[in-house]
Amino acid sequence: MKDDIRSAQAIEERQVADAWLRITTWLRCHAPATLELLRPGATEDEITALQQALGVRIPAGLKSLWRQCAGVRTVPGQGSNFLLGGWALMSPDSVTYVYREKMVSQERDGDDEFLFWRPAWIPVCSFYAADYTHGLYLDAETGKIGGWSRFYEHRPGFESLTDYLEEMADALEAPSLVTGEKPGLVNDVLVWGPPSDPGLEAMWTPFTG
Repeated sequence: MKDDIRSAQAIEERQVADAWLRITTWLRCHAPATLELLRPGATEDEITALQQALGVRIPAGLKSLWRQCAGVRTVPGQGSNFLLGGWALMSPDSVTYVYREKMVSQERDGDDEFLFWRPAWIPVCSFYAADYTHGLYLDAETGKIGGWSRFYEHRPGFESLTDYLEEMADALEAPSLVTGEKPGLVNDVLVWGPPSDPGLEAMWTPFTG
């Protein structure tokens, strides 16, 4: 049984790393300004410290992602929310901050009928690098991706972190097959669109491959 678990974790780690490589390879070729926003990967000690701070087992796939990239930097005039759906990858410090804030709200005001946050929910993405009003979390128990908002709304997202990253990589590599938001560029920055902001839309160029 332990060997089966280790094998599944190794597969998950590799799948996430492979999907992330596809994404960063595309960024390097087409959106270098976005690539420059990516922080270096977290060390094993940093990941261990984060797991201890949360008190939650971090799934293998999420560890793999953080080893590749530990969040994004905020640069004026450049979008940190480049992930599929317009999300920004959170840093370990922001993950810890949001998790604790959500758990405090749950313990203070929540109950079984009015759910703010579950202990197994690990924040992964936010609205912007420094805006935590909305975001995506990874359920450490089920492996599924879900969404949260400032109004404590929760919505389903993706079956796994692997599915989320692979769908993004697929959209970048084959934009003609995308039925929802499409990848585009604004001054070498990846922006999903067409953007709702008229000014941004005027500068936005869809990527067609």
